[in-house]
Amino acid sequence: MATALSLLLLSGCAGHDQITTVDTRAENVDHQRLQASAGTNGSAQVGTYQLGPTEGYRMPQLYAAPDPVVGERDPRRELAPTMVCLQVVIDAQGRVERSVPLSDRGECAAGNAPENAPLMQAAQEAVAMWRYTPAAVCHFSPQRVPTDRGDCEGAERIEPVPVSLLYGFTFEIVKGQHVVRRQGR
Repeated sequence: MATALSLLLLSGCAGHDQITTVDTRAENVDHQRLQASAGTNGSAQVGTYQLGPTEGYRMPQLYAAPDPVVGERDPRRELAPTMVCLQVVIDAQGRVERSVPLSDRGECAAGNAPENAPLMQAAQEAVAMWRYTPAAVCHFSPQRVPTDRGDCEGAERIEPVPVSLLYGFTFEIVKGQHVVRRQGR
């Protein structure tokens, strides 16, 4: 059941890119949530879970998210916008259990290139430190089912569940300066 909830969680961010130039290699990237791809092969393929009439679902809330730091492990002075993607598995306590590189999407293909291994490593090291308020299935009494079932307030029982989310990290270096791209913030 818990793994099946993953598809419910995979909604992307919307909005416009914000660009910030950073003059240190310590801050070089931000992240965006990715949409689940229907019919894909690989780690992004998840099942669905149908909530019952007295159940609700609370999304996990990211509250600690250090950015990836590439540092000196990547000596390049220039890098066109390069996206690497991860499937992040979050346990029922809100800790990152593991992250897996996504290879089943065209926009994520750069993560598989050997020259981008430092970018993938930086992304995986960062997400290992992320913390979430856990996702949960909210169980309501039949008489007290709220209109907004995305909030567990008033639930008889709250069942924390593990979930899987997809993230893309866009790295860019222009003339030795890192550029951070943020989408949908």
